[in-house]
Amino acid sequence: MDRKELFEKKPKIKINDKISFCPTSAAMELIGGKWKSVILTHLIGDKKRYNELRKEIPGITERTLSLQLKQLEADGMVSRKVFTKKPPLKVEYKLTEFGETLTPILTLITEWGLHAAETKGEFIFEDAK
Repeated sequence: MDRKELFEKKPKIKINDKISFCPTSAAMELIGGKWKSVILTHLIGDKKRYNELRKEIPGITERTLSLQLKQLEADGMVSRKVFTKKPPLKVEYKLTEFGETLTPILTLITEWGLHAAETKGEFIFEDAK
């Protein structure tokens, strides 16, 4: 079925046992919220360890990062690879093939965020110590 026909028939969309009434709602079910798109953006083009993500994303708590990574993994957006069997675990996260399909969208969101800061706000630079 082509996109035009899909829009005319207005089907409900079921992803992860949740029903959405439009494609935007379905997409936001997977990437919505304060942190998911931020985490995904930091994984574009490279795999990262948990602590690397923690350092790169100021303001996110360890608990939130852990929960969001688990959800992104469950949704097939991120893969998790464990390299050691004993603590401390060496774990890497990277975008799955499905997650990589978001790269152009996340890049545009980043660019729009810069535009919004230039247009409606300002950049605040911290002094290096």
